[in-house]
Amino acid sequence: MSDISGLAQSIQTSIDAAMKRVQEQAKQATDAKPSGEVQEYEQTVRKSALNAAPFATNVGTLVKDTSRLNVLSTLAANDPADFYKFNLATPGEVALGRVGDTGVRVQLMDKQGKIVADSNSEAGSTYDAYKKFEAGTLSLDRGDYTLRVSRDKGVAAKEEKNYGLQLRMGDYSKDYDTIAKQPVKGDNPLQQTPQLQRLTSLLTGGTTTSSGALGILTGGSGGYSGRGSLLNGLF
Repeated sequence: MSDISGLAQSIQTSIDAAMKRVQEQAKQATDAKPSGEVQEYEQTVRKSALNAAPFATNVGTLVKDTSRLNVLSTLAANDPADFYKFNLATPGEVALGRVGDTGVRVQLMDKQGKIVADSNSEAGSTYDAYKKFEAGTLSLDRGDYTLRVSRDKGVAAKEEKNYGLQLRMGDYSKDYDTIAKQPVKGDNPLQQTPQLQRLTSLLTGGTTTSSGALGILTGGSGGYSGRGSLLNGLF
């Protein structure tokens, strides 16, 4: 057991060291320097155990000439993709910066899940948009967007990939780092989603079984079959 524990600790140490290198690369990669002092913020989060856009890790709001958003993580072995969501406060031209390992594919999706930009050179017009994205000339409307990070075609699924992504609109005075670690084994993301928690509360009325939407539909747990039950009123 001690050998397994030591191996796990060694792997985590290696991942942390790789993440630190990517973080340093991200700090040095940008060509345009801020015009004034910069406030730095950092959050360390766990990615969702579900590889899907609705469970994307939130990296913040991108505000023109104010904020810069950075995300640093590792695409774990046999992990098909990572997802990150951000909000664009105003329409404008957005720039993407990248550091880390080769063989990483980055796609930008809008709120409806449509691919807006794709780093795959065979992606046609979305690849053209991606080149504008890297050049800082990709025009986007305000709203919610998602970044999908995966492996390039032909890259083995067992290969871990360290990467850093950076989003900006012009100048910035606030720098936000998100260090996204792997999910803990046994995590249930369905219990952690605020939307699902609110839906459950609406349906059940919290801890009272006779209140909430389910109580209205069924007439509660007391067996009342009068007009207080919507279902009984319909059938």
